[in-house]
Amino acid sequence: MSEALTHLEAQVRADLARIAHPCAAWLEPKAGPDGKPALDVLIIGAGQSGIAIGFGLMRSRVSNILLIDKAAEGKEGPWLTYARMPTLRSPKDYTGPDLDIPSLTYQSWHEARFGKESWQQLALILREHWAAYLLWVRHTIGLPVRNDCELLEIAPAAGGLLAARVKQAGAIETLYTRKIVLATGQEGMGGWITPEPLRHLPSGQVATVADDIDFEGLRGKRVAVIGAGASAFDNAATALEAGAAEVHLLCRRAQIQLIQPYRWLTFRGFLRHLSDLDDAWRWRFMRTILEMREGFPQATYDRCARHANFTLREGAPVEAARETGKAVELQTPHRSITADFVICGTGIDMNFAGRSELSRFAGNIATWGDRYQPPAGERNERLGRFPYLADDYAFTERVPGKTPWISDIHLFAIASTMSFGASGSSINAMTTAVPKLVHGLTRGLFRADVERHWAALSAYDVPQAVVTRPARRMEELQ
Repeated sequence: MSEALTHLEAQVRADLARIAHPCAAWLEPKAGPDGKPALDVLIIGAGQSGIAIGFGLMRSRVSNILLIDKAAEGKEGPWLTYARMPTLRSPKDYTGPDLDIPSLTYQSWHEARFGKESWQQLALILREHWAAYLLWVRHTIGLPVRNDCELLEIAPAAGGLLAARVKQAGAIETLYTRKIVLATGQEGMGGWITPEPLRHLPSGQVATVADDIDFEGLRGKRVAVIGAGASAFDNAATALEAGAAEVHLLCRRAQIQLIQPYRWLTFRGFLRHLSDLDDAWRWRFMRTILEMREGFPQATYDRCARHANFTLREGAPVEAARETGKAVELQTPHRSITADFVICGTGIDMNFAGRSELSRFAGNIATWGDRYQPPAGERNERLGRFPYLADDYAFTERVPGKTPWISDIHLFAIASTMSFGASGSSINAMTTAVPKLVHGLTRGLFRADVERHWAALSAYDVPQAVVTRPARRMEELQ
């Protein structure tokens, strides 16, 4: 480790010590059914969101926590797996996991590692550097994390606790906790969409943008990419750079989306207070943003357009697909496209029942479709399947009283979007969204212990000063 980075870590510790007030512990361990102290909060996911949430809890003196992640250390999140762009798309000065601690920002880490001049010349953050930075934050603040640990199921347990069944190194155990946060990024409540016309195709001919794709194996092949968002372009570019013979990117819209709504919404008022609006306004804003879909930057398009064998086809939804020997023929309204391999960049759909960890209560998770009926011109069945969350990011029940314990399960993922806007999957929202979630978690923990706190106050008898009174003379008493 460089001397500059060592100095920065010391600065982080000094900064955190200076703002530690109040530093009093306020939670007492609660015994689980196994007789061991239960966790106060179990965080599923140790990527950028999980790290920020854990940090926020530690700053609130909630230290009896654990983060688990099914990925190996350093491979959390998409950055070194299915993120296929060279750099982050967020501007370099967007802060996030640092939670407004200057010495913990990416800029501070970058300058300590590469120098201030490098930061000044930097346009966008390399995704490999972002992954390294996140790991540095995690170790510097001392977050407790278990990698290669997968959540299998959540169930209620005695004493108002939750039981999380997890698997690590082939062994299954149960972790007991008061609260669970699903900081699961893109996939938390569903799966990546393969359009219906393609679902009958063999797995060797079709994949989603989140799959582990052998791009070298696409050298000399014809590739079709379905979708026109940034991830679709990233995968098209990766195939082109790997030597694909031709790549067709099929956009269902008559004109490709060039506006990036996430740039508009990045201001404090919206990020902090969208969730304070009534359902009609929340639906109106988020339906407009999500139907517009996320745009792509110029560099992402140029990465594809520089290849003569790249073709963008607008107004080309896939209506049917059939196997033709070892290839696939995709039927669009205007022409047929023949491809050896198809990559789907068509987003994620909500499918609670498809998630094993949610299987006990998937049918009782309230959705926006359950709670809000928009005007005829604003309806969207896909968005209606998003979970309808409480103001602390907790699940709410479709049938009240059937699974009351799910109010202690909090969702901080892309599926939180309809309730909170950009939050659980966006760097730009972290500094407003994470404190809101942490506030909700600590509020719930405090309220659950209110009788204990009242008893502690009633019994509190620690004097703050000693008062001495001079002895009176005898004549004063006569």
